[in-house]
Amino acid sequence: MIKNIMEDIVGECLTEILKDTNIKVCKCQKCISDIMALTLNHVKPKYVSTKKGEIYTRVELQNSQLKVDLMDTIIKSILIVARNPRHNQKIDKIQKIDKIEKID
Repeated sequence: MIKNIMEDIVGECLTEILKDTNIKVCKCQKCISDIMALTLNHVKPKYVSTKKGEIYTRVELQNSQLKVDLMDTIIKSILIVARNPRHNQKIDKIQKIDKIEKID
């Protein structure tokens, strides 16, 4: 089975960041899913088909700069979702966004 292992890695890092920091963000399932999706849209996917491939990818991500870059992207995603939570909005009351926030 082919899998984007970054989904698991981002989820693990997100859990770690939310546990170890005092960033104020809603932790409902919709907000967590939004943070995950936003982050995954800004990181390179890493597809694996074997356990060996998963281990190789995890070892590769131990490179300190790659890990820092991933954590930075997750934190930026958290801050964007914290400022723009969707869980209280109704479809007919969604406001137009004049400026789309970019992570980069």
